[in-house]
Amino acid sequence: MQIDLDLLFTWGAVAKKYMKNDVIFYEDDMALFYYQIVEGSVRLYNSNDEGKEFTQGVFCNGNSFGEPPLFINEIYPTTAIASQDSIIIKLSKEKLMKILEDYPSIKLSFLELMAKRIYDKTVSTKQIINQKPEHRIKSFLENYKKQNQLCCTEKSAIPYTRQEIADFTGLRVETVIRTLSEMNKAKKVSIDKHKLYF
Repeated sequence: MQIDLDLLFTWGAVAKKYMKNDVIFYEDDMALFYYQIVEGSVRLYNSNDEGKEFTQGVFCNGNSFGEPPLFINEIYPTTAIASQDSIIIKLSKEKLMKILEDYPSIKLSFLELMAKRIYDKTVSTKQIINQKPEHRIKSFLENYKKQNQLCCTEKSAIPYTRQEIADFTGLRVETVIRTLSEMNKAKKVSIDKHKLYF
């Protein structure tokens, strides 16, 4: 979702610079702001008591993130950190709601965005719960290509580390490394100088 920057600034939004690994909000913080990325990227994740992380989503230039709790007066279910140096727009919940009242086309875009995120989350949860490691990884890679509108018949560079793929799929990093090696031997992926292509 991308709301026009001039409109956001007109309604009192501020731009803030975050350095890599800066926390934007913590899991269990009350949702009070709308966030939109001007430059950089943000990762939303959960972690358990042992420190194992599960990535819920990665958002980049032009994306908004963390909106669902705003609409139901809830806390954030994830922590958001800057994956790289980023510039992020921040607008109060009250002003966002006023924009949505005054601009029905933006409200419709939000509805479509929420529906897509719910659908994508349901599909990814199904893959994690029901499938073997190779299927989970393959589904993750296919989803990456789909979201980035990459040609499904040509191999593309995958910009994630083995650890990041593990965080997305709920697998151990050792399992990801072993499974990708097997997929490489079967020519389902290509690994060249430690870079992954799918």
